Amino acid sequence: MTDLPDLLTRGGPVVWAIGLLSVITLALILWKLFRLSALGAWSGGRVTAQAITDWQTGNPEGALSRLAPRRSVRARLAHAAMTARRDATLTPEAAREDTTRIARALLAELRGGLRPLDLIVTIAPLLGLLGTVLGMIAAFQALQEAGAQADPATLAGGIWEALLTTAMGMAVAIPASMALTWFDSIADRLQAEMEDDATRIFTRGGAG
Repeated sequence: MTDLPDLLTRGGPVVWAIGLLSVITLALILWKLFRLSALGAWSGGRVTAQAITDWQTGNPEGALSRLAPRRSVRARLAHAAMTARRDATLTPEAAREDTTRIARALLAELRGGLRPLDLIVTIAPLLGLLGTVLGMIAAFQALQEAGAQADPATLAGGIWEALLTTAMGMAVAIPASMALTWFDSIADRLQAEMEDDATRIFTRGGAG
């Protein structure tokens, strides 16, 4: 049974590069989980919903006081929308534009770190394929140099070492792709909820 250090040695620089990508992928996923938790991805939005109810029933001060200490993206957007809606210096259109600007910034926070994961999903299999191609070239060069005395076992060993990089590249890309899809779905859900919250704030109550 070949151990990990031996695999890294046999795989060459491409395997080391894929190994580095795997570490970066794990770090990105853990960091993204922490950030999404801090941004209220799984908080359920109960406080925000209560604040919007206060707003719609004519208690804007109570709604704003509920939202002020909250750090979730939904609460921050709702607070910004209510503040803009009550600002006498802003027309309704200007208030909506200002809320939209803040929403874009909050969505950028939600989607932060997804581009590097997307890049890893793309390049990890390509690196694996590159390692396989280079390994196959080296294996067949060795076979050519050996001539009639070529040992099939040596060729087979060279081929499996070459294929190792493809397997490692896929092993990094598959979980990265799953995490990327999951994080995207969370961001899409929160975006829809934020749009609904803003619509409820601008169409009903609380302007006084």
